[in-house]
Amino acid sequence: MRLNYHHLYYFWAVARSGHLTRAAESLHISQSALSGQIRKLEESLGHDLFVREGRRLKLSEAGRVAFTYAEDIFRQGAELQALFSTGHQANREVLKVGAVATLSRNFQEGFIRPLLGRQDLELKLQSGSLEDLLRRLSAHRLDLILSNQPVQGDDENPWRCRRIARQPVSIIGPPDIGEPGAFPDMLRGRPLILPGPDNNIRQAFDQLCDHHQIHPIVLAEVDDMAMMRLLTRDSGHVAVLPPVVVRDELKNGSLKDYGALPGVFEEFYAIRIRRQFESPALKELMTQPAEQLLTFPDN
Repeated sequence: MRLNYHHLYYFWAVARSGHLTRAAESLHISQSALSGQIRKLEESLGHDLFVREGRRLKLSEAGRVAFTYAEDIFRQGAELQALFSTGHQANREVLKVGAVATLSRNFQEGFIRPLLGRQDLELKLQSGSLEDLLRRLSAHRLDLILSNQPVQGDDENPWRCRRIARQPVSIIGPPDIGEPGAFPDMLRGRPLILPGPDNNIRQAFDQLCDHHQIHPIVLAEVDDMAMMRLLTRDSGHVAVLPPVVVRDELKNGSLKDYGALPGVFEEFYAIRIRRQFESPALKELMTQPAEQLLTFPDN
């Protein structure tokens, strides 16, 4: 039996949205008709393509394979249309990278820097919670996730998690506060801008304070690193954060690094899904040396 590409298109639409009702609305057909078309595709392939998780549909192992092929098929169809409508072939590789919303924007930029400016590549950058990004990765709607915490894959979720960089966390503040002294006295009696209590950096910092019997004065708790950067730059107070977050401010002298905190680090992880064939652009990103990801650019 030949593959019915009409059924495959309906499957592809549902897999992209992860929701049968939403896909039916976008396709302008009834939910029951859409379910019937996908059942016919499953019967022709001999495998179930979805498993239900509450109201959402999750791709089965066979579904992930089918979705990969469907992505290529319909991307090439779009390129064919572009070729005949504009006279130019749009044969560009697409790389979809997700990053947890709290991750340093400077680190993200440094990671993708080797691919910026390439005319044969389209980068799609997304952000969200780690849980949401992992769902998109499992549905093959992302090629890679950048995270500041690791995950453990299993047979159902074949994630591959690798630490790609690690850097100390420092006390950073304006250059005109004088020398704050040596650790741990530098923290005593000084209002601090800190990451939120669920952040891995904050948990390591709290353990450090407990060990040295330090009771920090919390000026502000901030989950988002971009907001921490602004507060550290504009408030006149010091913060506990990785230097990469304020890379530009350290370079131009508007902020100063007063020293790394012993045993407190931020770690950066790349999370992928096991695939037989991997994007050349993704391979290029994953072979970057760790020190290159944390260096200051010359410009």
